[in-house]
Amino acid sequence: MSLDLSSKQSLCVLRLSAIGDVCHAVAMVQAIQRQYPHLLITWVVGKLEYQLIKHIPDVEFVIFDKSQGWRSYANLRKALSGQTFDVLLHMQVALRASVASLMIRAKVKIGFDEARAKEGQWLFTNSKIAPQHQPHVLDGFMGFAKAIGVVDITPKWSIPVMEDDVEWVKARFPVGKVLVICAAASKAERNWLPERYAAVADYAVLKGYHVVLCGGPTALEKALAEKIESSAQQSLLNLVGETTLLQLLEILKQADCVLAPDTGPAHMATTQGTKVIGLYAHSNPYRTGPYHSLNSVVSVYEQVIAEQHDTSVPWGTRAKGEGLMQGIAVENVTALIP
Repeated sequence: MSLDLSSKQSLCVLRLSAIGDVCHAVAMVQAIQRQYPHLLITWVVGKLEYQLIKHIPDVEFVIFDKSQGWRSYANLRKALSGQTFDVLLHMQVALRASVASLMIRAKVKIGFDEARAKEGQWLFTNSKIAPQHQPHVLDGFMGFAKAIGVVDITPKWSIPVMEDDVEWVKARFPVGKVLVICAAASKAERNWLPERYAAVADYAVLKGYHVVLCGGPTALEKALAEKIESSAQQSLLNLVGETTLLQLLEILKQADCVLAPDTGPAHMATTQGTKVIGLYAHSNPYRTGPYHSLNSVVSVYEQVIAEQHDTSVPWGTRAKGEGLMQGIAVENVTALIP
C-alpha cells in the first residue's frame, strides 16, 4: 500500500552520491514532480553531485559536504533547522547517509525493503518500499516513487544546462559523427586497457568518427587518457579534466555514441538519450548498466562470477580481483559502434 501525497506539502530526498545514482534519482524526483506539482521538494545531495543537478527547477538543494567530517552533520542540521517534512525518502544505505537522516525531521521516513536495507538502514526509517525481484538500480529508486503513490514511473530526465556551457562545448566539439570515450571508472580495476581503448578509437576514426576523450581532473584519469592518446595511431581530441560536469553533460548529449566502463558518465549519457557501449566485468550490467543501452553492453561479468562462485550468488554481487576487464575483446566493442 502506498501513501498519497495529494494533501501533503513537503518531501525531502536523501541521496548524496554517486553521479550515476544521482542521475537515476533525478528520474525519480521528476516523476514525483509530474504527479505532485504542488509538493515542495528538498534534496540533500553531495557537493560534487550538486554541480550536475543544481539548475533543476522547483527543487531546493541542501549540500552535504562529507569532506567536513563530523561538522557536515551539524551543518545539515542547521540548514534544515525549523523544518519538519511530511515524508523523507532515505535512498542511500551507507551509514553516513543514515547518520545524516538523523538531522532531518520527517513524519514518515521511507527506506529500502528488508533485503536491501543494509548497514542497518532499517534502524533509521519507519516505513519501507515494496520488495523487488532483481531490479536495476533505477527501478529500485522508482520503488520510492511508487511508495508515495506515483503512477507514471517511466524514466524521463530534464537536467538544464546553461547557455554559457552550451557555447563552450559548441566552440570545441567536432563537426560530424562523434564517439566520446569516458575511459575511467572510480576504481582503477574497473578500467579497460588503454591500448584497447586506443584500438577502438582508431577503428572509429577510420569509420568516419571524431573521437573525444572525456573525464575528470584526477591524476588517474589524466594518465589513462594520455596512455590512450599515445597508443592510438589516429588523432584524438583530449578534453579530460577540462570540463565541468554540465559541460560534460552537453558533450554527452551531442555525441553519437559513448564508450565507458561502470562509471557516472555512462548514466549521464543515458539521461541525454545517447547510446552507450558499456564495459562490465565487476558488476552486473543488468543492475548497474546504462538503463536504455543494456543491449549494447559488453560484459564478462557472468563468466567471471561463474568462475568465482560454485553456486548462485545474491543479486548485485560484485566480482573481485584485478585484471578482470582484460576478458573484454576489442572486436566485441567495435562490433557495437553504429
